[in-house]
Amino acid sequence: MYSEIINTIKSTISNYEEINQLSNMWREPVIEIISAKNEKLQELKQIVSVEHILPYDIMPDAKSIICFFIPFEENIVKSNINGTMASKEWASAYIKTNDLIKVINDRIEELMVKNGYKTGKIPATHNFNEKTLISNWSHRHIAYIAGIGTFGINNMLITKMGCCGRVGSIIINCELENYKDIGKIKEKCLNKLNGNCRICQKRCIVDAYKNNSFDKNKCYKQCLENAKYYQETGYADVCGKCLVGLPCSLKEP
Repeated sequence: MYSEIINTIKSTISNYEEINQLSNMWREPVIEIISAKNEKLQELKQIVSVEHILPYDIMPDAKSIICFFIPFEENIVKSNINGTMASKEWASAYIKTNDLIKVINDRIEELMVKNGYKTGKIPATHNFNEKTLISNWSHRHIAYIAGIGTFGINNMLITKMGCCGRVGSIIINCELENYKDIGKIKEKCLNKLNGNCRICQKRCIVDAYKNNSFDKNKCYKQCLENAKYYQETGYADVCGKCLVGLPCSLKEP
């Protein structure tokens, strides 16, 4: 079942590209599967929020969590470097990748049902409190626990394919035998390693990173400006300026 899940994710991405006549949008996904009993999941109530839900809150008989990072192609990343508004390519990639994540989860659900199992699905985005701007299910933190990457000082996840892309996850009630022993995750943020980067924070156009703190409201306000700017394209409440033009944008530095 493990290999079937991996193949389903990869084939869904390929099929989505073909059906929607897309090219140069995504690279090879990073996929990990962890046990719903992973002890580190309990820490999310302290690290993220006391309101952060756990797998059993969504599915009482949860057994596994499938996590995946879908990295953007280089042309999309480079398109977003200049200017104050998100590029059209970046906004479009955000919208299409959110839809792709939904389709991936639908295909995984079909696979599970076919084999007598069930799933617990979580939206790719907009599952957060609009006042506190805190998610009740952080795909990024789940992916971190799964060993997909580590957090940069811009609060984004750095994977072996870089930090430019989208993260998805889905819960299943299928027990898998070959869970990866994550152990201690190798740090990928250059600034956390040697303290001499901070390019991501300097690239923020609204100066949301100041005095070693992060102003979520400033950041989200700019995301909403982009959503208004691209309203004819879809709902692109995104910015991404702190993700591009970095040593970790497209690869692990």
